[in-house]
Amino acid sequence: MITRFLSPLLIALLLVAHPSTGMSAEVTEKKLSLQNCIEIALGNATSSKKAAYNLKLQGADLLRSYGRFLPRLSLSAGYTPYTLSNSYSVSYNYTNTLKIKTESRSLNLGLSTSLNLFNGFSDYAALQSALNKEQAARYSVSQAIQTITFDVTQAYYQVLLNRELLEIARENLLASQDQLRLTDRQFQIGLKSMTDHYQQESDTAESRSTLIKAETRMQKSMLELLRRLQIDPKTTITLEPAPDELKTLPAQKPDIESLVTLALERRNDLKSKALESRAAKWQITESRATRYPTLDLTLNASTGGTDYLRQSINGGTTIDYPYPPLSEQLGNAIGYSVALNLNWAIFDRFQTRYNVEAAKINHLNQQLDYEDLKQNIVIDLREAANEYTSAFMQIETANVSLKAARSAFDGIKRKYELGAAGFVELSTARAALFNARSNLSQATYNLALQKSVIDFTTGSLPVQEEAK
Repeated sequence: MITRFLSPLLIALLLVAHPSTGMSAEVTEKKLSLQNCIEIALGNATSSKKAAYNLKLQGADLLRSYGRFLPRLSLSAGYTPYTLSNSYSVSYNYTNTLKIKTESRSLNLGLSTSLNLFNGFSDYAALQSALNKEQAARYSVSQAIQTITFDVTQAYYQVLLNRELLEIARENLLASQDQLRLTDRQFQIGLKSMTDHYQQESDTAESRSTLIKAETRMQKSMLELLRRLQIDPKTTITLEPAPDELKTLPAQKPDIESLVTLALERRNDLKSKALESRAAKWQITESRATRYPTLDLTLNASTGGTDYLRQSINGGTTIDYPYPPLSEQLGNAIGYSVALNLNWAIFDRFQTRYNVEAAKINHLNQQLDYEDLKQNIVIDLREAANEYTSAFMQIETANVSLKAARSAFDGIKRKYELGAAGFVELSTARAALFNARSNLSQATYNLALQKSVIDFTTGSLPVQEEAK
């Protein structure tokens, strides 16, 4: 009784004396779902941030384009605290020359505004181009978010698949080890030969090698997921089990033609590219504007005054001028002007021609990029649909194969234990069962991956806004 009482007490005292030992054994793991991974990736991904920065820049460019329709306004002011000037003048009777020294200080104010009345529709074309670019940037942000979501989803499913394959390999190794122990006992009592014993050891070693490879694939896929989440690679995370609907077969196979129509309507990158092409077309009009004259309306208002003016003649006689105060002078000396300015570049050394040709080439390139993207979307979607159909059929085949392989293994295993079947038959049946289970898991996750590919290719992948 005393020993039974002291044992827990001794353990408690050891934990109190060395608390770090108990804490170090406990490793805190973060359990993440697919939604959690997407949220983390959106918060850390640089591609979506760059797209958002570009959208902000396009918004500023759009504001600048609106501003081109507004008049320019400028204010000027000048204050001269002291001015000294020397000059010569002839006396009124033309008998001698006078040296005049003038001292003064002055203040001048000016306000001017200019409004463009016509510039060959350059401002209108620039505004339309900016509107298209700003909307294209919005679609680019949405596309970046969809791309991140798709990439994380693919990596997440790959980890789940490798984890399931790892469990299958681990169970296969345990079964092989159990069979090795049974074979060893049967060899000891003379029911199995030395050859059977060695063959079973070889089979167990092969199963252990398969498990090591599965662990390596699992670790690699986990690191790839961490790469997409852009978090510390030393972070220990565990993923939630696969949802039940992942292993539920869809009711019907996808219709390629309807998917193509849907993709051409929803793909954000295709919309963005179309808007960029439209913006490039407006830039042609903007480049042509310099062929036309520009007409500006200018309004000016100015005033000025001199605080005092004093002159001395030949260094002797001083004349003071009784100017009114500066405030009174500024109010009474205001002047206004209204002007229409017409400018027309008759010959600009072919600069306009070059700008127009460059804008045309840019528009043609944008149009080619749009057509290429459109064609690639259709091809990618047809490939994804074919892969999806193949994965759909592989699941049906894998289910039948697994059922047959399990029944065959169970029957041959019983015969082997009774000595009615050889090791080769047992090993072949076990390998067939292992492959059948692995094929079913791969087909199941492959179907989910291909479903994600179709959703992404059609622009139907459900996404959330980027984490702020």
